[in-house]
Order: sequence, then C-alpha cells, then structure tokens
Amino acid sequence: MPVQGSYLFVILVWSTTPLGIVWSAETMPPTLSVFLRMLIALVLAVVIVFTLKIHVPWSKKSCLLYFYSAAGIVVGMLLSYLAAQTVPSGVISLVFGLAPIISGLFAQKILSEQAFTPVKLIALLFSILGLFLVCKTQIQQLEVPVEGIIYVLMAVTSFSLSGVMIKTVPITIHSMATTLGALAFVTPVFALIWLAAGGEINYEQWQMKSILATGYLALFGSLLGFLAYFHVLQKLPASTVALTTLFTPVFAVSLGALLNDEVLTSSLLIGGTMILLSLFLYQFGDKYIKRNKLEAARKA
Repeated sequence: MPVQGSYLFVILVWSTTPLGIVWSAETMPPTLSVFLRMLIALVLAVVIVFTLKIHVPWSKKSCLLYFYSAAGIVVGMLLSYLAAQTVPSGVISLVFGLAPIISGLFAQKILSEQAFTPVKLIALLFSILGLFLVCKTQIQQLEVPVEGIIYVLMAVTSFSLSGVMIKTVPITIHSMATTLGALAFVTPVFALIWLAAGGEINYEQWQMKSILATGYLALFGSLLGFLAYFHVLQKLPASTVALTTLFTPVFAVSLGALLNDEVLTSSLLIGGTMILLSLFLYQFGDKYIKRNKLEAARKA
C-alpha cells in the first residue's frame, strides 16, 4: 500500500480506537481485554507471515526495534485501557493529540533535532493551556478521577517516546515483520499483567458489544493498525507520523458523542479547539511566516 494510503488508514483506525477501548472494557476486565486483543492479533500476524512467506529477522538490531515498539505499546495501551474505565473516549483522543509536540520535545534530546522556534514554543504553551482546560472540565464538571487523566498523559508520553526511539534503530524491514515482532514481545507481557491482576475471566458477564469491540481492535487496531503505523514510521519523520493525532480527535469526539452519549461541555470544546489550533500552529506556523517573508522580499 502507498504510504499515503497507510497514513489515511492510521487516521481512520486511531479515530475509532478510543471508543473501541471504552466498549471492549465495559464488561471485560481491562487487562483481559487488552491481552485478548494482542493474542488474536499475534495469531493472525503469524498466519499472514507464514502464508506470504515474509522474512522476520531476529538480529540484535531487529530485536531492539521490536523492543522499542513493544515498550510504547505495553505502557501506552495498558494505561489507555485503565483510563477508559473513567475517561470519555473523546478526551482520550484529545490528549493523544499532543503527541506531535511531545514527540518534538523527545526528538530534540534523542535525535538532536532542531530546538523549538518561538512559534513552536507558543504552540506548546497554547496546547498546555488547552489541556489544562480540558482536564479541569473533566475533573470538576464531569467528576472524572484525576488518576484517569494522569493515565492518559502517561500513555501519550510513552507512545511519543516509543515513536522517537524507533527512529534510532538503523534498520529497515518489512512492516509485517515489525508488527509480528512487536506483538511477540507484548503479548506475553500482557498475559503476565492479566495473571498478576487476578487472571479473572468472568465470561458470563461479557456483552456482545465488548466482544465485537475486542475483535475489531485486534484486527484493525492492532494487526492492520500497527502494520500501517510501522509502514509510515519507516517512510516519514516521527513528528509527521504523530501529526495523525491532529485529525483523529475531531472524529473521535464526534463518535463518542453520537454513539456513546458522551457529554460535550463548552469548556471541553474550547479546550479541545485550543489543542487542535496549537497543533496547526506547531506544524504550519513557521512555514507560513517563512513564506510571507519570502513574498515580502520579492516585492521589496
């Protein structure tokens, strides 16, 4: 698939993933839900790799790539599932919208990318103000527990760091190989986490919505979603890949309100708009100023 198609697919999947997480964990223990999701995705990935005869390397570099990929998945996914117990799906997506800026901060230190320009620093400040307004609304008006918001913030930080660390591994392999390798690392970890949490199944409490959501997340959120994500991550800068979260909050918030009766307060909408505007400023502000300076120089 062309990288543009993979990029659009990532946006589509990530727009629906927060709501899928909320639904899948409604009648299943969150640790079991995420474990089943990864286990199903791993089995499907193995079938595809063997059917298509895709080479999956296990060299030191490739395993390091799998490890960095898996670390972001384990921490980010587990915390997202825990947050989904109390935090609306739209808010989860909004907070994840900060990924490009957080990735940019990590990239400065790890990849030695250029320091933030004044415009990007303003965007960073604006995003923090928007995040504060969103979190304040959730905690005060909707009585969302503080720890739920903290879980989401830690999840997006882990996701952003993982994307940058992947860029430090100088190896290019098939996207499906990366997907299988990452799933091979994370699935046993999630199994241990589920067992450590008590290993509860309680299948008699499962509702069809949770079962279908788990299946959807396994196929699209994990297998095909990871495949597309690793594909674009190989072809595009980490901060550009993270920019997908600029588009997903709009769709995710809308889906949460329409399909899950999530409350949209005025403060939430204002804070969310501030976050999205800060991301536009972060990505396009310097380019706009540079273009205007060039046009002014030509006219002078």
